Amino acid sequence: MANNKEKQKDIQEIILQARKGMPVLVLNIILILIALFLFTRGTIAVSSEGNITLGVLAMIVGAFYAFVVGPIMFIGLKVLKPKEALVLTLFGKYYGTLKGEGFYFVNPFATAVNPVAATGTAAKTSGAFSVPAGKTTQQVQIPNKKISLKTSTLNNEKQKINDLLGNPIEIGVVVIWRVVNTAKAVFNVDDYLEYLSIQCDSALRDIVRKYPYDTSSEDNSEKTLRGSSQAVANELKEKLQEKVEIAGLEILEAGITHLAYAPEIAAAMLQRQQASAIIDARQMIVEGAVSMVEMALNQLSDNEIVDLDEERKAAMVSNLLVILCGNRDAQPVINSGSLY
Repeated sequence: MANNKEKQKDIQEIILQARKGMPVLVLNIILILIALFLFTRGTIAVSSEGNITLGVLAMIVGAFYAFVVGPIMFIGLKVLKPKEALVLTLFGKYYGTLKGEGFYFVNPFATAVNPVAATGTAAKTSGAFSVPAGKTTQQVQIPNKKISLKTSTLNNEKQKINDLLGNPIEIGVVVIWRVVNTAKAVFNVDDYLEYLSIQCDSALRDIVRKYPYDTSSEDNSEKTLRGSSQAVANELKEKLQEKVEIAGLEILEAGITHLAYAPEIAAAMLQRQQASAIIDARQMIVEGAVSMVEMALNQLSDNEIVDLDEERKAAMVSNLLVILCGNRDAQPVINSGSLY
């Protein structure tokens, strides 16, 4: 029993080498016309009481092919557009995958299988898949059992997840993917669209919980969701690829489309960011002011413009720092008396 499960899990894709459909179509039409002719001639022979045995035989052969075999042969004709595939089963067993654009003829008793066509829509997934222009996801019905091999997109809805520090954030991602193994996509999972969307949610939560949204420290080497979005997206791509390998899907690209604090803490986090920015700006202003005061005192002393004692130097330093660090322009005061 365990060996059978392993074989089903490791099912390999079989590419069918089907016959061209046009010669079979033409030949089948000709044979149906011949069968109808035999049926007609047999009916005439029986009604005219000619060779009744031969007439009955012609009627049976003509009717059998014209009304039974001929229509069944038409069922085996398949048309594929570019980037489409048909996964076929024969009496419950995997028969093969028909790929490549063209008109083909396969075993008429082989039936196409597509689990997505059975669900009807992709609306029950948590993300929005790529749809034709002018339609919503709920309006997209799977018209047949063909599997698209085109590159598709999954625009996952915004989710509220706690980051490494426990802060709730809202994050949304877009995933570009395609089907590379039709057998795995059909037989290994129930619905590969729903499976992809759910695994995207799971992988996103696993990745976001490993990083903080932002850091207030000066250590720029620490990865954050805001500062290292590309690295986080690459890690999400690798994580998601591991999860969907069993479904025969390939993740081509993953990217973050929305990243923000949750509304309940957004205002508080904005104030913290503003405070941090003000502190950094004030620190830079003070450092520049101290260097300018030091330069002014050194030049006054070196050029012997004026000789200041320690008390006057302290007063000058205080005045210069007030002027350079103040938020408003200083109002000059003219001292008409003696400096001392």
